[in-house]
Amino acid sequence: MKMTFLQSSSVVLEHKETKILTDPWLVDGELYGSWAHYPPSELKPEDFNDVDYIYLSHIHQDHFSQKTLRHMNKDIPIIIHSFASKRLKLNIEKLGFSVIELDHNTRTHLKDDLYINILAADSCNPELCRKYFGCAPMETTFGSTSIDTMSVIDNGDQVIVNTNDCPFELSLDSAKTIMEEYDHIDLALIGYTSSSAYPQCFDMPLDEKLIAKQKLEDEFLLKAVNFVNLFKPKYYMPFAGRYTLAGKLSKLNDYRGVTELQDAYDYYISTDKIDQDKHKCIILNSQSSFDINTGKQSQDYKRITEQEKNDYIKNTLSKVKLDYEYIQDPSDDEILSLIPKSYDRFVYQCNQLNWSSDTIVLIKLSNTNYVLITCNGNGWKVISSDDTTKYEKYVKMSLDKRLLKWILMGPRYGHWNQAEGGSHIMYERKPNIYERALFYCMSYFYS
Repeated sequence: MKMTFLQSSSVVLEHKETKILTDPWLVDGELYGSWAHYPPSELKPEDFNDVDYIYLSHIHQDHFSQKTLRHMNKDIPIIIHSFASKRLKLNIEKLGFSVIELDHNTRTHLKDDLYINILAADSCNPELCRKYFGCAPMETTFGSTSIDTMSVIDNGDQVIVNTNDCPFELSLDSAKTIMEEYDHIDLALIGYTSSSAYPQCFDMPLDEKLIAKQKLEDEFLLKAVNFVNLFKPKYYMPFAGRYTLAGKLSKLNDYRGVTELQDAYDYYISTDKIDQDKHKCIILNSQSSFDINTGKQSQDYKRITEQEKNDYIKNTLSKVKLDYEYIQDPSDDEILSLIPKSYDRFVYQCNQLNWSSDTIVLIKLSNTNYVLITCNGNGWKVISSDDTTKYEKYVKMSLDKRLLKWILMGPRYGHWNQAEGGSHIMYERKPNIYERALFYCMSYFYS
């Protein structure tokens, strides 16, 4: 088999005449325009209309990229896990594709002796994986959502495992199942980053923010180490979760807890936590290939420089307009007209969880006013900016008024979780602790 790296978690896996494209995100501008590629992509979705299958690991937009799929051949079947929620399936079908749903841990024949097996990552927990966007709406009472999946591609001889975004702790049972059912793994594609809004979107002293950034990087570097030591692959490649913030949010890039790919590679080839004689790390440029049969890649990796990246961000990405910047600002009255039904929906969800809190939510309405939302059923109101200092326990949120309107209009237009994942919401927390139920219920705050 041969693997060609494209971008982020997008690869093409080939065996004989059969090609599988995974998680195609080839067009900049997901998450309301804020997510872009670096190095910049020269690829077009139409370049891959000859593949036989597309595998989508989960619903997050750097995996299920509608901006990419809209330009692709609708005759290509898309393979997904049979999720409890049919939201992903329905959204794919709306684009005009047919969907093949596979049950958990079901090895399925495709073409040319090629098989695929999809395993769900169980017990999704944003406190561990930090994926606050996309997960919460599908939860009931903090149970398993299987938002992420990993896959195994094999031809009866060679075996490739794709973990994409699966957190190690949460997917350990599925990973162990793979080890029980496959006697060896030739190549493991392993995520090594996070896509959290923390710490770059949080009001924190700069030194604390940099410490949090480094802590996240260290945590997620170990993610791949753990997978390598479990799977014991002959070869492995760190990938997935790579994006660069664009537009007015580009200034946040320096504070994201994401290790540059080549720095991650340098770490993996030098760490004593991995047996370097048994497990070889590979790194590829976009459009470069790795042949499992020969153990060789089509070209040497070309390293990027920090200066080149910073120049591209400054000269190109920073000038990008975000999706909502093409429309006019709504009035305060337009926003406020959407609050009553949104609050009712929020309270209903709080009651469903039997949860309440004396924390208040403060959503910036203008330079002079905030919308105050109680989390104990005591209603909402508009307060002045000066009055926000009276409160001892709060989560303050600031975002573009145009995006706020989209979110309040409902998921067809915008969603809190996607806005957070795209780094569009700035936060101030007092105290600086994460209340999971609050963020879960806020995902229902729309009219």
